[in-house]
Amino acid sequence: MHALVLAAHVQDRDGGILVMETLFGRWPFLQLLYADGGYAGPVFAKALGRVLKVCRVEIVKRPEGAKGFVALPRRWVVERTIGWLGRCRRLSKDLECRTKRALAFLRWASVRLMLRKLCNPS
Repeated sequence: MHALVLAAHVQDRDGGILVMETLFGRWPFLQLLYADGGYAGPVFAKALGRVLKVCRVEIVKRPEGAKGFVALPRRWVVERTIGWLGRCRRLSKDLECRTKRALAFLRWASVRLMLRKLCNPS
């Protein structure tokens, strides 16, 4: 639905607020946000509360006592999408010097992915 490419010195938590500002501005009907443990804590919750009044945040955490690989609920959707986009040669490595160009290639890869899903629904 939406993506931002930020510089490497921007933390995920800070970039997450920027994404939420623009994402929920375009689709105000969204009410639930799934996030991983990196977004837990009062800093992100306070900033998100300032930006979005009606959004509920659900942190997806690893189960207590789990050893090895564990498929986390809702987390696999993000990882699967990143895997699909990683099939595009241009996105497999961070070769772009400008964030605008990296975002453009990410959008092209997303369009390619959507077209394949629409043309070959299997």
